[in-house]
Amino acid sequence: MEYVRQTIGSSALNGIFDLPPTLRNKKVEVIILPMQNEVSEASKNENLQGYKLNIGFMPGAEIPNSFFEPLPEEDLQAWGL
Repeated sequence: MEYVRQTIGSSALNGIFDLPPTLRNKKVEVIILPMQNEVSEASKNENLQGYKLNIGFMPGAEIPNSFFEPLPEEDLQAWGL
């Protein structure tokens, strides 16, 4: 796997994302790793049931159909929904 690793001043990250106050005005290490980005017909479809995702550290992992089912009322209440 190819990646980029570089030490830079944290001010170079301004405008990209907010750093925690403890990292501001310090040298930080930035590591850029590739992210798999597959576009398929399933990703264009609003109904993604059965769509297989390649989850980075879990090769071949699949999202079960139960993931797309509504949460039970008990769980919704626990989340305050």
